[in-house]
Amino acid sequence: MGFKCGIVGLPNVGKSTLFNALTSSKNAQAANFPFCTIDPNIGIVDIPDKRLDKLHQLSNSNKKINTNITFVDIAGLVKGASKGEGLGNKFLSHIREVDAIIHLVRCFDSENIQHVNKKIDPVSDLETIKTEILLADINQIEKKLQKNNKKKMDEKEVKLLEVVLDKLNKGNDLKDYDDLDSQKTLKNVGIISNKPYIIVNNVDEKNLKDGNQYTEILKEKYPNQKHIVICADIEDQITDLKPDERADYMQNIGLKKTGLDQLIRTGYDLLNLKTFFTSGPKETRAWTIKKNTNAQVAAGVIHTDFEKNFIRAEAVSFEDFERFGSAEKAKENGKLRVEGKDYLVQDGDVLFFRVNP
Repeated sequence: MGFKCGIVGLPNVGKSTLFNALTSSKNAQAANFPFCTIDPNIGIVDIPDKRLDKLHQLSNSNKKINTNITFVDIAGLVKGASKGEGLGNKFLSHIREVDAIIHLVRCFDSENIQHVNKKIDPVSDLETIKTEILLADINQIEKKLQKNNKKKMDEKEVKLLEVVLDKLNKGNDLKDYDDLDSQKTLKNVGIISNKPYIIVNNVDEKNLKDGNQYTEILKEKYPNQKHIVICADIEDQITDLKPDERADYMQNIGLKKTGLDQLIRTGYDLLNLKTFFTSGPKETRAWTIKKNTNAQVAAGVIHTDFEKNFIRAEAVSFEDFERFGSAEKAKENGKLRVEGKDYLVQDGDVLFFRVNP
């Protein structure tokens, strides 16, 4: 499994430009008028991992398979989207399907690019989006709690939705509902307000290194959220360069990490994700799991039968695999561990699963 991020924001903040850069494509139309993106553009991007490359080399595998991240460029949102204004209904249906939200906020001045609200105010822009999501969730829960629909739910689900509705009406967040049952209920209802999000500050080239007054305002207003500063135009230019030219270009402009690298790292942290590997002559592959996933559940990520018929896992850390050159050599040196179903898989583990036929 990988993870899916929805890029959202007001019209003309650079969503499609960023999407094109992240996915190395020109699929998303980027234009200087509202709603140039109507249906969502979807791009699946391999997540680069030097550990995977090394394992592929050491195992001399026929194939190398990266884990991936899916980006969804969602139609621009405007005030009133929760009531169907603009492309609101489409926006809300698409955003319900993602794991995390990238709030792209305009933090640059330009006379050449229209702003839907006629002025640059990143806090107001972000609050517009969050408010529309909040109103959409309130509307969604109210529908679920109508008399006819209420009969289809058990008492525990009804009580949860009533409490959540009260919180949303008061403008409170939903961070308390992190248990699996609550998450499952809220996901089935289509709640968006509890989705984790990253604030991506889109600046111009001259403010890429140190940010500007707009990025500082956002950090002060949302000190507990994850922030990334990017320049969508620069990211798009990097995409057009050959791989051997990118490093020189980035060094010249003082850019240490691309927007994609920043989003991958931040997304993994935000969603509590880890990577484990399988490696052999046929293929070397990276797999994405949640933090604190046990070995039996991790086996199920590969195939449901692996989880059902799980016997044990044989584990080697990436560092030991690299040091000794193979799982066999690691075993000879006492570095291969036999783990049961309750073993919590660690980031970088190279795993070999034993299952009943």
